[in-house]
Amino acid sequence: MTGDLRLERVAFDQPDAVALRDAMVDEVNAVYGSQRDYGSNAGAKGIDPASVVATIVGYVGERPVAHALLRRLGDDIEIKRMYVRPEARGQGGADALMAALEDEARAAGARRLILHTGDRQDAAIRTYQRHGYTPIEVYEPYVGMPASLCFEKLLG
Repeated sequence: MTGDLRLERVAFDQPDAVALRDAMVDEVNAVYGSQRDYGSNAGAKGIDPASVVATIVGYVGERPVAHALLRRLGDDIEIKRMYVRPEARGQGGADALMAALEDEARAAGARRLILHTGDRQDAAIRTYQRHGYTPIEVYEPYVGMPASLCFEKLLG
């Protein structure tokens, strides 16, 4: 897929981006249920569009198959809503998204990227580790969410 995948930077509210985020939330809710809502801050549930640095959608032909965005979280830039449709997984889409996100973060002046995921998302964890992300303490707004794992990557 990597050769066929076309990444586009889009508006946060672009319909394909919204549909992919909704699909990701549905999938995560099926895995974790209400457990994902136990964070210490309502910010864990949503994304303030004003905090978004970049939204990227990946297409194969005209079909949207991948999504991720960057948002400002305090002094950091955080990867959010990284998602590849199940039928498109294992074909390099996540790797292409990670590279694009890191390029966008560098262009925005970030010295590191952080991210939050869940302990049941093994494929995502392997992707992050393969790209050089290392575990860090759980940060706000995810403190108190029992399945939380957080990672960082220092950008050079």
